[in-house]
Amino acid sequence: MVQAPTFACDVMLGKLARWLRLAGFDTAYDPRWGDRQLAALARAEGRWLLTRDRRLAAAAGPRVLLLAGETLPEQVRELRTRLELAARPELFFTRCSRCNAPLVEVSRGAVAHLVPPYVAAHAPRFVRCLGCGQMYWPGSHVTRMTPMLAELFLGR
Repeated sequence: MVQAPTFACDVMLGKLARWLRLAGFDTAYDPRWGDRQLAALARAEGRWLLTRDRRLAAAAGPRVLLLAGETLPEQVRELRTRLELAARPELFFTRCSRCNAPLVEVSRGAVAHLVPPYVAAHAPRFVRCLGCGQMYWPGSHVTRMTPMLAELFLGR
């Protein structure tokens, strides 16, 4: 199996970073990072640096994609075309959209005190971020976001 690419997004691509994470791609992003710090991280970790900043793209190194698209669908389409990016639906919702760490399944009993009572009683499963501790469960947002992920990353 081919290793999925990893990414680092500049401050202009926060929305793209979030959706890449939701699609299961390891995507470093922090709006506080300066250009030098971001470029160094991308080089050190072998990540594709994604940017809309021509100066950053020119100075960052060999694994840089200067994206022309202004909207999320345009940017994802560019990635799919230029990197032959292939998402896998089984990896959707497996990374934290906030900090990028992997999510792990946890028992209802372990998290009942961390979520609203109705959610604790009715959600079918729970996952927790290994990095920041954020809790997730399949709610209406998953129902809304899954078709968008399929359209963006699978062309469906």
